[in-house]
Amino acid sequence: MKDLRLYKMSHGNMNDKAGILDSSILLDSQSTVDVFMKKNLLNNIHDVKKTLSFHCNTGVTTVSKMGYLPGYCTVCFYEYVIANILSLNNVKKKYHMTYVGTACDCFEVHKVDGTNCVFKPSKNGLF
Repeated sequence: MKDLRLYKMSHGNMNDKAGILDSSILLDSQSTVDVFMKKNLLNNIHDVKKTLSFHCNTGVTTVSKMGYLPGYCTVCFYEYVIANILSLNNVKKKYHMTYVGTACDCFEVHKVDGTNCVFKPSKNGLF
């Protein structure tokens, strides 16, 4: 598997419900699944035989599509979720991570190529 290739998008539509750019990728400590709403961030979106049900902002959701996030792995695709979400727990299983508190208030994902992917909080405190 190649290294995680996440990059901050500087453009996109504002998601009215969450107050975040719909092209942003959130690192979520409360999520147990990786789920994306934006097709253009994923490759090879396809139907799966075994669906996945999980609780989200709209109640219980059943997902039947998956896509590949380049450099990471396969994630759920469901265009009606509120944000593109990576589960903190899932990311830490794949990569070494650190939290840098006083210096930059960020999570750093240490990629295999020696670079870091940095998640900083938004104005609303979402990483």
